[in-house]
Amino acid sequence: MAAPVNPPFRAEHIGSFLRPASLLAARSDHESGKIDDAALRQAEDLAIQQVVEMQRSLGLSSITDGEYRRHAYSDSFSVDVFDEVKIGSTVDRNWTYSDTSGRVTEGRVPLVVGRLTWPGPVNVDNFNFIAGLAGNGVPKITLPGPCYIHFRSGRDNISPEVYPDLDDFWNDLVVAYEKEIGALYEAGCRYIQLDETSIAKLGDPKIREGLARRGDDWEDLLGTYTDVINEIARRTPKDLSLGIHLCRGNKAGSWQAEAGYDDVAAQLFRKLEIRFYFLEFDSPRAGGFEPLAEVPDDKTVILGLVSTKASAVEDGDEIRRRIDEAAKFIDRDRLCISPQCGFASIDVGNPITIEQQAAKIGLVVDIARDLWGYEPA
Repeated sequence: MAAPVNPPFRAEHIGSFLRPASLLAARSDHESGKIDDAALRQAEDLAIQQVVEMQRSLGLSSITDGEYRRHAYSDSFSVDVFDEVKIGSTVDRNWTYSDTSGRVTEGRVPLVVGRLTWPGPVNVDNFNFIAGLAGNGVPKITLPGPCYIHFRSGRDNISPEVYPDLDDFWNDLVVAYEKEIGALYEAGCRYIQLDETSIAKLGDPKIREGLARRGDDWEDLLGTYTDVINEIARRTPKDLSLGIHLCRGNKAGSWQAEAGYDDVAAQLFRKLEIRFYFLEFDSPRAGGFEPLAEVPDDKTVILGLVSTKASAVEDGDEIRRRIDEAAKFIDRDRLCISPQCGFASIDVGNPITIEQQAAKIGLVVDIARDLWGYEPA
């Protein structure tokens, strides 16, 4: 079984990496007014050069900037890009995060108070920077999935004066994604990953209950969300590799939902017009591999078997055993491997070290070489 020469690669990653202390200090200095935008950009450039070299040295073929220019994964093209979207000061308890110690942290709720309009290219300059560093690797841009705002906000927090008809809200959002992806394509980008943080959560009873309280049926939302993503996929150039990462929440090692893919599998894999999926499978919270039987023969799954939330480096033999288990439901030749999520979906990062991060990526690469003959691009 030969390794793919185009995305996705047998050894993959989700995109964000732990920020070095020097970059976090520079960002703090920028927020306090001690350094200007140019000085912050210079610090980001240096840190990105280092994280790209790290990715290449570990044997990754897909190369990102570690999301080092962002506070959170969504900063690249979502809530914080649209000037009219504000973050609510009140918190819906349905969107809290939990960790292994039982600690609970709050989640934010966007308030849509104006039309969503594309602000012009958001990621093109950043793509150009990593494209110049990637060498033979393929630069990948990560974008937040389009359903995040509605999933958190609901109808009540999307202004009925601005959007009396939610179809107009969705259309504006799709057009914005179409233009952003188009701008990236014109700049030479051929690999984009949508980080969709809504669909996998729809199987969680707590999430369903919260949605029902505000008047939303989770099955209706599943249909709407897959329709919206499909519309974006149809407007994406066919020679651009567009994949989707499914997430249950990743905030400094905490999570938001616990649910397998069982209830969403048919629409997720069969209806959604996406060619490959990055799926979390690092803990019992993600359920079993049985839903992979729904994946059509022309689609690929990247198994997120290595945790970015836990510091211990996984046992390689156990990971291989789990791949064997997954292969009972989907052909092994349509599988790849990655960590289950980013190492730093927000800039403070998950509770692991730089060394553990490198060891986990190294493990992914070693297993891909062993099982599929993977070699870096």
